Amino acid sequence: MVDVKKITFMGMMLAMVFVLLLIERAMPALPMLPPQFSKIGLANVIVMYVFFFVGKKDAFVMVGLKALFGFLLRGPVAGLLSFSGGVFSVIIMLVLFFMFRQRISYVIYSVAGAIGFNVGQLVVACIFLWDFRLFVFYFPVLIITGAVFGTVTGMFLKIIIPAFNRINGG
Repeated sequence: MVDVKKITFMGMMLAMVFVLLLIERAMPALPMLPPQFSKIGLANVIVMYVFFFVGKKDAFVMVGLKALFGFLLRGPVAGLLSFSGGVFSVIIMLVLFFMFRQRISYVIYSVAGAIGFNVGQLVVACIFLWDFRLFVFYFPVLIITGAVFGTVTGMFLKIIIPAFNRINGG
């Protein structure tokens, strides 16, 4: 049987992903970082909400749809990087979930997911460019930015959970 309420809610979540991606794209780059490192990852808050409150499989679906939007908006490389980062991020959060059964904070999940997202993108970029030296140069910066921006998105998730739960019906 088709769950119309769930499909509608997921459609709303996907629309929010699109809006957050567009808002983030319009934001200027942070002055202390190159533009490729200055994306906070606001749309990933929606993926995390779906992961925790809708379903783990649905989080993977949201990652795929988010990547498709990236593909349509910025091209195939952006779509591939978004997909690889998103899948790796959800896998990392899934491992943490099974290890700790949600006994750790959303901020920890978010930091791990953000670092996972960055590592997933970096691995695919290294493979795509056939230059694994990139990993040595970019890995430290991506760990730091993942930790900082993951903290921000994790705190944002904690703030929006009550509102999303009301929309989702509990």
